[in-house]
Amino acid sequence: MTMEVLMSEGQISTARREMIEKGMSGLDSAPRALLRKLRLTSEISVGDEQKSWDVLAAVSFLEKHVSKSEPIADIGCFASEVLISLHKLGYAELTGIDLNPQLSRMPFRDRIRYEVSDFMKTPFAPNSFQAITSISVIEHGYNPDRLLAEMSRLIRPGGYLLTSFDYWPEKIDTSGTTFFGMDWLIFSRADVESFIAKAANFGFRPTGKLEFEGRDKVIHCAGKDYTFAMLAMQRGAEAA
Repeated sequence: MTMEVLMSEGQISTARREMIEKGMSGLDSAPRALLRKLRLTSEISVGDEQKSWDVLAAVSFLEKHVSKSEPIADIGCFASEVLISLHKLGYAELTGIDLNPQLSRMPFRDRIRYEVSDFMKTPFAPNSFQAITSISVIEHGYNPDRLLAEMSRLIRPGGYLLTSFDYWPEKIDTSGTTFFGMDWLIFSRADVESFIAKAANFGFRPTGKLEFEGRDKVIHCAGKDYTFAMLAMQRGAEAA
C-alpha cells in the first residue's frame, strides 16, 4: 500500500470485523461502556467506526514494516484508535502527540506516552521515531511545509510517514467551512500530487504504486460527499 482509496462502505465494516478478529479493536466493549455510563472510569471513548478502514490500513502496514520494539508516534492522537490497536498487538514504544489537554484520559496511559504538544513543533529529539501515523488530521489547518519539516526531523532515515485524509479525485470546494477553528481541505488528486512533490524536498518518497481513482463517495459531512485515502511514504537513508 502506498496510495490507496476507500472505495465502498462495505470496506469499513469488513475492516472492523478484521480488527475485532485480530483483537486490536479499541472501540468500547459493553463492560467499559457501562463503566463510563456509571461514571466509574475517567477514560475517554476512543475510535470511530467510520475510521476502521484507515486504522486497519495503517496498522497492517506497520506490522509488515516496523518491528514491535521500534518507536512509533501518532500525531493528532486524541481519541484516535491507532495507538490502542498497536498496543493490543504488542507494540511497546508508543507515543501520542496532540494539543488536547485531555490526553491524560486516554486508555493505557500507563503504557503509552502522551505528549500535549503542537505536532508541527514537538519537544522530541531528531530521529526519535521509526514511523509516524496521522489519521484524518493533516486536512485541518493544512500546512505541508511545516508538517513535512517536523516529520523529516522526527522520523529516522528509512522510517515511514503514514497519513490518511479526506479525499476525492476531483476538487471539492470547502472554502468557508472550518473544523476545530481551522480551515478544512478535502484532498484532490492534484493536492496529493503536490503534497508528494513537496515531501520529496524533505527526503520522503512513496513506498510503491499510487492509486488515485475513487468509486463511491462513502463519507458525508458538513454538506460534502467524499471518501478517505491513505498514503505511505518512506524517508530516504540519504536524508541522514
